[in-house]
Amino acid sequence: MTTSRRKFIKISALGLGGLATVSTAYKMFGGNSLIDSVIKENIANKFKRTATYCEVCFWKCAGWAYSDDKGNVQKIIGNDDDPHCNGRLCPRGTGGVGMYNDEDRLKTPLIRTTINGEQTFREASWDEALNLVASKFKGIKEKYGPEAFALLKHGCPGWHFEHLFRAYGSDTNAEPAFAQCRGPRETAFALTYGSWVGSPEPTDIRNTKCLVLIGSHIGENMHNSQVQEMSDAIDNGATIITVDPRFSTAASKSQHWLAIKPATDIALLLSWMHVLIEENLYDKEYVEKYALGFDELKAHVKQFTPEWAYGVTTIKPEEIRKTARAMAHAAPAVIVHPGRHVVWYGDDTQRERAIAILNGLLGSWGRRGGFYFKESISVPNFPHPEYPEPKWDWRDIGENFPLAQMGLTNELIRCSIPNKDNKYPIKAWMVAGTNLIKSIPDTKQLQEALEALEFLVVIDTMPMDITGYADVILPECTYLERTDIVRSATNREPSIAVRFAAVPPKYESKPGAWIAKEIGMRLGLEDYYNYNDFDEVVDWQLKEMGTSREEMEKIGVKKYPRTTGSMYLNEDETHVFHTPSGKIEFYSHELAEKGFDALPVYTPHPEPPQGFYRLNYGRSPMHTFSRTSNNPNLTELKKENDLWVNPKVARILGLKKGQYVWLKNQDDIISTFSIKVRVTERVRWDSVYMVHGFGNDNKKLTRSYGKGIDDTQMISRIFTDPIMGGTGMRGNYVTILTEDPHKNEVI
Repeated sequence: MTTSRRKFIKISALGLGGLATVSTAYKMFGGNSLIDSVIKENIANKFKRTATYCEVCFWKCAGWAYSDDKGNVQKIIGNDDDPHCNGRLCPRGTGGVGMYNDEDRLKTPLIRTTINGEQTFREASWDEALNLVASKFKGIKEKYGPEAFALLKHGCPGWHFEHLFRAYGSDTNAEPAFAQCRGPRETAFALTYGSWVGSPEPTDIRNTKCLVLIGSHIGENMHNSQVQEMSDAIDNGATIITVDPRFSTAASKSQHWLAIKPATDIALLLSWMHVLIEENLYDKEYVEKYALGFDELKAHVKQFTPEWAYGVTTIKPEEIRKTARAMAHAAPAVIVHPGRHVVWYGDDTQRERAIAILNGLLGSWGRRGGFYFKESISVPNFPHPEYPEPKWDWRDIGENFPLAQMGLTNELIRCSIPNKDNKYPIKAWMVAGTNLIKSIPDTKQLQEALEALEFLVVIDTMPMDITGYADVILPECTYLERTDIVRSATNREPSIAVRFAAVPPKYESKPGAWIAKEIGMRLGLEDYYNYNDFDEVVDWQLKEMGTSREEMEKIGVKKYPRTTGSMYLNEDETHVFHTPSGKIEFYSHELAEKGFDALPVYTPHPEPPQGFYRLNYGRSPMHTFSRTSNNPNLTELKKENDLWVNPKVARILGLKKGQYVWLKNQDDIISTFSIKVRVTERVRWDSVYMVHGFGNDNKKLTRSYGKGIDDTQMISRIFTDPIMGGTGMRGNYVTILTEDPHKNEVI
């Protein structure tokens, strides 16, 4: 990109100019409620308390932010009444103070400029920056139509800017959370049960007798309430079965660890179904009453014996039978967990379909200890005119993937590259709250799109990689400094949580709601912003929901009674599922009509070439992607990622514990930085593993610059799910370099 029109600029070249409690990571399934209560009482007596909910991950746990008399946030504590956290925050939640205190934050609006032939950024006032952004909105609309301006978003900021874009006339949007994370499971479960899984997942873990985890790393992804419920399940004697090529934290708590050969999960799932059906272990009454397509499924899985699966997965037949019987013994209080980040090999919707069908055979959907019927309460929209109807939107962009249920990031990126056959040309982007450089595979395509854009505006709290490509950077304040949308998420019972500004924004940063409104007013969209500030919107919404700011300032979380009936099936009635047939659809006529396999099929995937190892990646309980890798609190807990290498591989390559190495992938892409080796039996010999989100190459990120390897840099091949457009990323391989490949480069 050194000669490109939109050159990456390191913000560090500009020289831009409280007490923070460091939390230890959850020792999974541990804690001290007495100490917690003492700390809470002590802090409550000294500081101002403000209701909030966390923005460090999508779980959005409700809590209390405590600030001193100088207006500095000192501590964040969980809200005891919140079903997302039950009063306990994970390390990232308590570490949210570090986001507020991070001196590397974006502090003022920045505009790209050229000085002496070199591109750089200069500081700007908010008026200048917003006027420039608004003029680009107007210019794109006049020249190409509003649909040509796209929004790539994540989290609460995304909500505010989606409202802006729809008022402007564009519904061209996408977020990595779908096509790069959970999309296949939502499509698969919708096809099977007529319901998305959603967030938090409606898994009744606290009451389960058997929990099956397939590449789902509870305890490392720190999905708060699920970690707590898994602790309860273990205390209650539940059987835990973990399928993973790596001995994860969850595997260490399991009675059965199935160290599966990567990319063979569907084969195991089909074999489990074979055992349940052939041994008459499935829930016959449930299947007869609620399921459609059992006969087709029975015939389909007859050939997939444990002996066949052994040759594919390397899991012994007796272990396959033993674990299938353990599930059946626990049924219906059994959960085959659908996972979260499920874009692996390109057949991910079919793998998730297999998981959904397996749960149906066990009778777990809508049963205690399985999956409960979730419920939420709708937050009313502040009155505004109808949105204009765009000529085309995200659905049209994703037309090649008929079952995509949200905008597809990679398809939006593809449409941003000029092509005479492109029916939906995109000319400008707004990126809000997502670091695309570290979340989107196929960085070559991404950079080609960035080069082609006529305008790019980025809203973020930190100088993340994507900000270096922007024409305008707008600094958003952290979640602790803003009033935001009312949180309403599905759970066992409806509830809402509020986020009020605990302290004023630091530096020149501003709330996303304020930024969106200011742009909207400059675009003549006053009717869509008929309020003075976003606090007025929240006050109105709370009143409409039968509460008030005064009440919510005191309680933070408000629960409502269920209105849709029991959390579980009423066995005296016949439940109607939201599928075309009204039943659980083992055999999907919708898939068949669209030319796809109506039942999951195992297809062999490519193997690593000689001398290469499959690259697997995951999460750390201390970090959320790259967003927290510079956090002063959380870097104290984990400063860098490391490379898990099996001892057999280490012996062959002569690797030692703590040695720094570089990686090269199958497409000859070499890691920018090195990574420390961890020699361990906890990973298969054909794979290596690292935590996602490290390897930042922006020197402005003073704590994370050059620490570890960026796994996304190594993911140059994607395997697209033909059903919903997800980007499978686990088909990349790396070889390990012991000598610095950059030592002779001229800087």
